[in-house]
Amino acid sequence: MIASPPLREVITRHGLAARRALGQHFLLDANLTQRIVRAAGTLTGRHVVEIGPGPGGLTRALLDSDAASVTVVELDQRAVAAMEELAAEARGRLHVVAGDALALDISLVSAPRQVVANLPYNIATPLLIGWLRQARAFERLTLMFQQEVAERICATPGTAAYGRLSILAQWICRTQLLLHIPPAAFVPPPKVFSAVVGLVPHAMQPAPALFAAMERLTAAAFGQRRKMLRRALKPIGGEALLREAGIASDRRAETLSVAEFDRLARVLATSDRQSP
Repeated sequence: MIASPPLREVITRHGLAARRALGQHFLLDANLTQRIVRAAGTLTGRHVVEIGPGPGGLTRALLDSDAASVTVVELDQRAVAAMEELAAEARGRLHVVAGDALALDISLVSAPRQVVANLPYNIATPLLIGWLRQARAFERLTLMFQQEVAERICATPGTAAYGRLSILAQWICRTQLLLHIPPAAFVPPPKVFSAVVGLVPHAMQPAPALFAAMERLTAAAFGQRRKMLRRALKPIGGEALLREAGIASDRRAETLSVAEFDRLARVLATSDRQSP
């Protein structure tokens, strides 16, 4: 176990008051960070990536696991300094990357890779979509989001939360809502509950062109979700696209299953390839 000073002492010494502009809400409760690490499953021999470690509450729990290594990616130079102190105690198992997680080259981290992170609220969704595009690179993702975002990721057809993020996440991964975490667990407390989602990539993954087609499709379908699909999808093929996929044109986007979106995306991708 890493012998480190109390997290509140680290926060005070490095002037690490949370900044709203960086989407920071620090999780300091060791019982909760350990639960998140346990929810990630076996980490033995895995190389774990954590985004936005802040003062290092979750980082410490990851280092106390059997992970082969932990790589933290941090934009805030105050937190980078705190992480470099922790790295000095971690005997080569903790690597600190100072920079923007959205620009991270994941190939710099050895495989097998997992991501375990309390994601900064302001970049959580773009980060997830970027990782979904390269899901083959990961064994598993265990990620904390605002509860509303977590529910969208795991939503089923016909529910209010079901939308683009639901389709993309479930098309690429098996998703599961693992933990609910109250605002009081964080410093400072956010205004909303948070939740941890587990995402395990499917064995078969779409080619980049098919993923791009699905992004176009879901953007059009849910951009006007109250409209029938023949109108919502008109800019990308409308009735002809639906007819080719065998889907009734008077349906609405939130009624389609992930498998039906997959059929539509494959028809759209074929159409794109055949266009001059």
